[in-house]
Amino acid sequence: MTDLFDNPMGLCGFEFVEFASPTANVLEPLFEKMGFTLVARHRSKDVVLYRQGHINFIVNREPKSLAGYFAAEHGPSACGLAFRVRDSHKAYARALEMGAQPIEIPTGPMELRLPAIKGIGGAPLYLIDRYEDGKSIYDIDFDFIDGVDRHPVGHGFTSIDHLTHNVYKGRMAFWGAFYEKIFNFREIRYFDIQGEYTGLTSRAMTAPDGLIRIPLNEEAGKIGGQIEEFLMQFNGEGIQHIALQTDDLLKSVDALQMAGIPLMSAPNDIYYEMLSERLPHHGEPVSELQTRGILLDGSTANGEKRLLLQIFSQTLLGPVFFEFIQRKADEGFGEGNFKALFESLERDQIRRGALQVASATH
Repeated sequence: MTDLFDNPMGLCGFEFVEFASPTANVLEPLFEKMGFTLVARHRSKDVVLYRQGHINFIVNREPKSLAGYFAAEHGPSACGLAFRVRDSHKAYARALEMGAQPIEIPTGPMELRLPAIKGIGGAPLYLIDRYEDGKSIYDIDFDFIDGVDRHPVGHGFTSIDHLTHNVYKGRMAFWGAFYEKIFNFREIRYFDIQGEYTGLTSRAMTAPDGLIRIPLNEEAGKIGGQIEEFLMQFNGEGIQHIALQTDDLLKSVDALQMAGIPLMSAPNDIYYEMLSERLPHHGEPVSELQTRGILLDGSTANGEKRLLLQIFSQTLLGPVFFEFIQRKADEGFGEGNFKALFESLERDQIRRGALQVASATH
């Protein structure tokens, strides 16, 4: 995709997401169920690379590492993320010039020093310029496992679509300014979602390369809603969910269900009955979407179809979950589904006792 606007950092998409857990054997079985394959091991650290398509998930099992300390505080979680850049030295120097806080990642002998700045929740945001096959950071710092496909198809997920941050009330402006100032992100969507009792505000930020999308969420209600519950459970701000893109969501969802990944239950029948009214002539198989709980959004105005199919997992790592998405010319975030989703999550909070409705009515 060509640059949408000025790209001073030379951004070229997501490179990897780094994960850590305070307890062993939590992340690896989950990623395998999600269709990822262990493809490489770090040469000198207890760090492994799981891959599916062009998605890289790094599992950092080093106890006395930044990742280890992050997991001790936040539980099993995404403890770092990486952007691809054309020149990491130039990008890093510019980030510091623009006010980013440097993070030093300890390295061993003969290892790459990966430049990083302080990102959401104090997690490192790495800037990576070695990503061509044969010259990537993995080719240098990792040993690929013999006989394993380096880009396994898995369940058909090909790329990271977006990462969503949950932030404290009043902090959305800070994080929006962070991405705008340092990376020249732009706000492409703004949502103010009100449920029956709680609310959230969301700013969807996108990078100049059109490949990196980061929505920011903060609580908008007067009582403890979904964002506040996340912040309490997670022990701070952080990555709430990671969206993975596929070219065939029906097939990918079938594979996820066969593997035992728990997905959010389907909305009520009325949601699917209203699809043809909301999106006339969309052409998607409604009964197949409904049996899987897949949501549909987009536009069919003026005979031009722009559709987005999406489904969410249940929380899989503490309060962290995943989204699975297929884009058919639609670049949105399923905003047409937001209110229905928000209200269903609110009902779930009430059912679990996490939201005390009686206190909301006084």
